[in-house]
Amino acid sequence: MSVIEARNISFAYPGGALILDNIDWQVQAGEFVALVGPNGGGKSTLLKIILGLLKPQQGRVQLLGQAVEKGRARIGYVPQFADFARDYPISVEETVLLGRLGKTRSWFGYNPEDRRIAQRVMEDTYIAPLHAQRLGTLSGGQLQRVLIARALACEPEILLLDEPTANIDMRTEEDIFDLLKTFNQRMTIIVVSHDIGFISSYVHRVACLNKTLVCHHTDALHGELIQDMYDGDVRSIHHQHTAHFACPTSSS
Repeated sequence: MSVIEARNISFAYPGGALILDNIDWQVQAGEFVALVGPNGGGKSTLLKIILGLLKPQQGRVQLLGQAVEKGRARIGYVPQFADFARDYPISVEETVLLGRLGKTRSWFGYNPEDRRIAQRVMEDTYIAPLHAQRLGTLSGGQLQRVLIARALACEPEILLLDEPTANIDMRTEEDIFDLLKTFNQRMTIIVVSHDIGFISSYVHRVACLNKTLVCHHTDALHGELIQDMYDGDVRSIHHQHTAHFACPTSSS
């Protein structure tokens, strides 16, 4: 069953060039898909269209067989890492509970069920011992787990992550993708990444987006194909003494 179905999607920002050109894309229930491509290729833009944050000039998206406006309530979203005031007085638990906004049935703040769900997802992401800590005291990897837990708090059927391992070390990157692999047992996952070689051991398919979109199964990936995907703008990095390929990060 298709949980995401994008048909004939084209998009350009006002006064700008075409960013997405006639995109057709289907994601099946239970898949773990990587969305890759060069800087400015349209990856973040496509995620925002799937979430209904942007409207395409052409085409339509359906989520779980519904219009975007209804289906997006069943999606968890981890945006690109953003700077925030490090001294803002909010705790890990309070941040995770934000994922219950729009889900809670209480008129008087969070109810016991909301707090139970928040506790469960903090345990799932191994941040429960940090529940009372302020966000400003966390490492980059800990903060990323908090943002993932916040997305999980809405109990999604689909989890979208936009470069969840940017600006963190390789060991932490492995830990987070191991975590996502376990979540994939109960939900569909789409992750934007630049590290194709590393994520290919986790995902089922790679969707390369550079204005147009082409999908590949991970067993079909090789160095020459990766170079073609990125128009040659690719560099070699290492994970545990194995060469992989990655591309410089930026929003798109």
